[in-house]
Amino acid sequence: MAVRINPSILSADFVNMQRDLARIGNADYAHVDVMDNHFVPNLTFGPQMVQRINDTSPVPLDVHLMITDPDRWAPGYAELGVFSVTFHLEAAHDPVALARALRDRGSRAGVAVKPDTPVDELLEIVHEFDQILVMTVEPGFGGQAFIPSVLPKLTQLTQAISAKGCDVWLQVDGGVTEQTIVQAAAAGADTFVAGSSVFGHTDPGVAIDALRHAASEHHHAR
Repeated sequence: MAVRINPSILSADFVNMQRDLARIGNADYAHVDVMDNHFVPNLTFGPQMVQRINDTSPVPLDVHLMITDPDRWAPGYAELGVFSVTFHLEAAHDPVALARALRDRGSRAGVAVKPDTPVDELLEIVHEFDQILVMTVEPGFGGQAFIPSVLPKLTQLTQAISAKGCDVWLQVDGGVTEQTIVQAAAAGADTFVAGSSVFGHTDPGVAIDALRHAASEHHHAR
């Protein structure tokens, strides 16, 4: 199974976004955190900015909506032509209907859970999503330390995905480094969001290759 590295542009230079996007051409996707200052205590991009990033990025966009009322707003992001849209389980009224609406608009559909949110209610419906994102930090800000206590959730989801025989990407986001990516990969994650460890490197492309290598060496294949 392929390992995917998705640099988080939350750690990029917002004023030189096009320059920083050009430096991650060897990534699989660019991870774009949309925050509304309500669901999380931070404010980032809206649809217009996401559209411009999509126009200039060398890789497709993996959009992560940390917003209230995604049932209303998420389909509009799918309509921008991005590759994938992930909403939060804690914020959605009807996760399955929303995932189907995103797919109907041509996007992959992802669902995310915060570190303290159990994944029990997802285990029977994993096949309704293309991607499940397990947050390994509290969402809202970059640069936080990886929370290892979430690893059992990855194991639970890996087993559920395997039992259903479906192709669902298992993503982690938060505190991903060459060290922590090994733990997440061993627990079944295959898609990794990395911010500071990529954009904080003098050569983001080198950092991406190193993360990919570390994860590939330890990935627990389903």
